[in-house]
Amino acid sequence: MKTNNPMTHTEGHPPSWYAATLAYHNRYPSLDSDIEAEICVIGGGLSGVNTALELAERGHSVVLLEARQIGWGASGRNGGQLIRGLGHGLEPFRKQIGQEGIDAITGMGLEAVEIVRERVAKYNIDCDLVWGYADLANNATHMAGMKAEFDSLKALNYRHHIEMVPKERMSEIVGSDQYVGGMIDMGSGHVHPLNLVLGEAAAAADLGVQIFEGSEVIDIKQGHPLVIKTAKGTVTAQKAVICGNAYVGELNRKLGGKVLPAGSYVIATEPLDDAMAKRVLPQNMAVCDQKLALDYFRLSKDNRLLFGGLCNYSGRDPKSIEGVLKPHLEQVFPYLKDLRVDYQWGGMIGIGANRLPQIGRVQSNIYYAQAYSGHGLNATHMAARLIAESIHGESNRIEVFEKVSHMTFPGGRYLRSPLLATGMLYKRVMELLE
Repeated sequence: MKTNNPMTHTEGHPPSWYAATLAYHNRYPSLDSDIEAEICVIGGGLSGVNTALELAERGHSVVLLEARQIGWGASGRNGGQLIRGLGHGLEPFRKQIGQEGIDAITGMGLEAVEIVRERVAKYNIDCDLVWGYADLANNATHMAGMKAEFDSLKALNYRHHIEMVPKERMSEIVGSDQYVGGMIDMGSGHVHPLNLVLGEAAAAADLGVQIFEGSEVIDIKQGHPLVIKTAKGTVTAQKAVICGNAYVGELNRKLGGKVLPAGSYVIATEPLDDAMAKRVLPQNMAVCDQKLALDYFRLSKDNRLLFGGLCNYSGRDPKSIEGVLKPHLEQVFPYLKDLRVDYQWGGMIGIGANRLPQIGRVQSNIYYAQAYSGHGLNATHMAARLIAESIHGESNRIEVFEKVSHMTFPGGRYLRSPLLATGMLYKRVMELLE
């Protein structure tokens, strides 16, 4: 199936290879009455579902409200790359969080992936989880950065195998001559993200979480308790957690101003035969290059090449995702020029100005998590744990993220995307001139 208008949102999940290969078909009712719960989670993506699950595991009464379907947004459409780390470098935050905070978030960046590992095993989630990932260096500068990361992981006694790979051995990782080296990390990997979040939602429901789909929150009445309003019902709760990310919109303008919706896109080819799949990605790793406008790709369970990239800050979707991404694929793999593209899709991810996940409290009884900047598969799970630990009185680890200030994007609702797009274009031009 090929969708010619991949951004048209109708009933159900938007067309994608993920939606075509669902392992879970659970549906949940719309909220059409007034109910009560201890905690109301707003948003049925990875952040919201895992926050609800973490809280339910701790014995809390939870209602989860999703405007469309569980996993409808970026959680169910992303590239499926499960990679260690939170943020894009922590040194810029030293004045705000100190060395102790840097060390804490560094540790959480490793813990986040382990949460996914443990969750999939605990609830036997069918999500094609495969271990093995490699960063790909496009130039010597990228290679130097990887070596620094390699040394840091070694110093932390990282428990998974990591390895620097020189240019002459790159054919062991990827069947392309585009790269000057790379770094293997067997503690990261790839996954079917839509099946992951749907499986986690099923686990949460089994633990007593009341999940409602087709239940967009239109207002939150402040107070103790809070009253969370949808078109046909309300939830009265002592606490709320806002997990709208790129779709938070006008529900909370303060949060909405600090996250920029940016388009991210993926294509899936026809299945490769075993010999070709082995040539393209010999070890079935997920891989990602280091360019500003990066390419990332992996094999699916049925040997399709899932190729993503083209983070679009303009607010406008391309007329043809295949038309834009296929040339990138062909540049990396010229011998796949005639390969058919069977699926193309995209969606909005949430970008923060400083690229560090935004996790904290709007006020004492309203928590939030957003702005994962393209690294949400692991970061969402960490955010959920921090919020649950705080609500349960188990830890104050969330406070290290609350110390970081986050800029409100200039230009308001309508101008911030064009302004950022202009800035990113400048950075891409400078990268090409290096």
